[in-house]
Amino acid sequence: MTISFSSFFIFINFYILAVTLPAYALEHLNAAKGGIGLVTTVFVIAAVIFRPLTGKWLDEIDRKKLLVFSVSMFAVCSLFYLWVPSYALLLLLRFVHGISFGIAATTTSTVVLDLIPRERKGEGIGYFTLFMSLAMVFGPFVGLSVSERAGFATLFVLIIGFAVLACVCGIVTPIPKRERPAHEFGAWNIRRFIEFKAIPVALAGFLVAFAYGAISTFISVYADSLGLKSSASYFFVVFAAVVLLSRPFTGRLFDRRGAHALVYPGIALFAAGLIGLSRADTAALFLLAAAVIGLGYGAIIPSFQTLAIQSAPPHRSGLATGTYFVFFDLGYGLGSYLLGAIASSIGYSKMYLIGGLIVLLALAAYYGLHHRMERRNPVRRAGEPKISA
Repeated sequence: MTISFSSFFIFINFYILAVTLPAYALEHLNAAKGGIGLVTTVFVIAAVIFRPLTGKWLDEIDRKKLLVFSVSMFAVCSLFYLWVPSYALLLLLRFVHGISFGIAATTTSTVVLDLIPRERKGEGIGYFTLFMSLAMVFGPFVGLSVSERAGFATLFVLIIGFAVLACVCGIVTPIPKRERPAHEFGAWNIRRFIEFKAIPVALAGFLVAFAYGAISTFISVYADSLGLKSSASYFFVVFAAVVLLSRPFTGRLFDRRGAHALVYPGIALFAAGLIGLSRADTAALFLLAAAVIGLGYGAIIPSFQTLAIQSAPPHRSGLATGTYFVFFDLGYGLGSYLLGAIASSIGYSKMYLIGGLIVLLALAAYYGLHHRMERRNPVRRAGEPKISA
């Protein structure tokens, strides 16, 4: 339970900053409108660099020490947002903070597998991802509400508090000792850093994350341009509420019918929601798009994460987790920057339309890279985790 709370506080910190820092950089640090997506991109680039390294470390060194180091570093980085005087220094802080996030998020996502009994893997993973979804509910809502009503100084004090709680929960988490596996490959073999079996699903996740980066980074700016500023924080409430409400049904459907029954309609719903968002001109349509996007996202993301873990042998679960999140984070970071650059040229409405079309490419990627290959090799590992309510 403590590892789930640690993950929750890490991700609520992440989501708060993701939706508020672009506006902070624009209003207080004189950042260029076309470049504000960099506050997310540099963060994610750092996380991407350290994800595979963390996957390697998790399978080779003491996981408890790595967890304590990463959550402590995450908390220290959060302190410095109160004293950043320029946009250049903010980007530097975001890079260092991204390093700590990449290590901490990968570590918590892997350590939880050590703590869950084999016969309850599905249930345990379901609860763990539920905490991440809760962070998705509260993070953007709290961030936008506090920044608008109390200011950014109060907001930064709040994220410091969440980071300290993440640190405390991580430190008190008991992690069982495990035997370190013998190295399968040479010291500099790429397979010690990347789990290639997780890449097909991770590539589909990359495309979904690419489009999602535009939601978390620019939705408040887009809402303001539509005259719907008061609806921006409720977008994430509706989005995440649908994710949470659908989780028991999607979990059971995954267990009974398999991933395809969730992934294909999930991608279609996600794309439809983005296209609808590009056409929204009232609060009702804006929030309806949030619900449709949330329903699709809630079906896709746990399915992809579970498939990535299932793709590798148990002793390489850390590498599989790290590999999946490398691609997911890379898509998120590139999407935040590139789609932001597109928005500065042709507008946010068309940007979201393009995002929806990019999500549709994930259908082809999932079928061609994973589903078709699975038909050729349908063997499933005994005891592999499922999504469960």
